[in-house]
Amino acid sequence: MTTILVTGGSGTLGTHVVSRLRREGHDVRVLSRRPGAGTHHGDLSTGAGVEAAVRGASVVVHAASDTRRFGRRDERQTRHLLAACSGVDHLVYISIVGIDRIPYSYYRAKLRVEEIIASSGVPHSILRATQFHELMDVGLGFLSRLPVAPLPLDFRFQPLAAAEAADHLARLATGPVAGRVPDVGGPDVMDLASMVAAWRELRGRLRRTVRVPLPGATARAFRQGFNTCPERAVGTITWRQFLTTAPSGEV
Repeated sequence: MTTILVTGGSGTLGTHVVSRLRREGHDVRVLSRRPGAGTHHGDLSTGAGVEAAVRGASVVVHAASDTRRFGRRDERQTRHLLAACSGVDHLVYISIVGIDRIPYSYYRAKLRVEEIIASSGVPHSILRATQFHELMDVGLGFLSRLPVAPLPLDFRFQPLAAAEAADHLARLATGPVAGRVPDVGGPDVMDLASMVAAWRELRGRLRRTVRVPLPGATARAFRQGFNTCPERAVGTITWRQFLTTAPSGEV
């Protein structure tokens, strides 16, 4: 049995990671800013409570990210975590496919975090994954509230089930330090138009969409699929299968 701390353990990915590791018999801690939401209360943005949460853990899985602010706090949060990890045997970080090729602000923040971890001296493994089914589903659900949904329908994605990404992350956490490991992606590369068509059919919502021809390098990178890794299509749950089996907007 290994003592493992998971940051972001109550999130879309983190809940699956925690469940998987606990099923394997590990002592899993969950760091949360909300009292009672995890086993340990702490704030990565300030560092409060982080050292106490890490103390005694052999492995840390870093799955927390400041998505609401496009990663603006990610660098500071990671530095606070690393400062508490001097005695940790293995830090595992989840990142995103294509962050070194797409000049999107959130992706740039994730890339900086990768660089900080790689130069920290803390033994680490870094896994990049494609977009999760769950997050794409929630995003389309939000847009369905609008009378017309403006979307870049020519963007390409390779959606992956969060549970399958969690399986890879959990295996890394219980394995040897590996540095940057091969990317993981879902079974199919799809343009957003195809994803929306399946979502409309199976969710029965999103009345009308309008294609938005976004300009710039970031949009061009998404159109070219720099956020995909078709050579690493290791996921097995397709977008349609997910929509058929998952409750609407489940995260």
